[in-house]
Amino acid sequence: MPRAKNVLGTDLKQCSSDPMTGFYRDGCCNTGSEDMGVHIVCARMTAEFLAFSKERGNDLITPNEVFDFPGLKPGDQWCLCVSRWVEALDEGVAPPVNLEATHAATLEFVDLKKLKANSV
Repeated sequence: MPRAKNVLGTDLKQCSSDPMTGFYRDGCCNTGSEDMGVHIVCARMTAEFLAFSKERGNDLITPNEVFDFPGLKPGDQWCLCVSRWVEALDEGVAPPVNLEATHAATLEFVDLKKLKANSV
């Protein structure tokens, strides 16, 4: 099976293994038909974004042992839902993106120019 591509057109790189991220918990922002949230943007967490996400009902800070979720802190990389990243961009709190680890499907929602302007 061919490797997924990133927004730059090269092979999708790993986003994070510590903490382990990705819809499939494979460290990459891979996606498939089961991924209803479309977790394809590899972003480096900031305190501003984490507070924004918690305020919007998605607490990424608090650990959740049931889902083996360690909780995130500023500096961690995580595969975000593309819609949440776009929402954060519109509000001026989008975390920076790792372009090499962000799935090419992101370009269906955001143009490359905006991604590059908000890259790590």
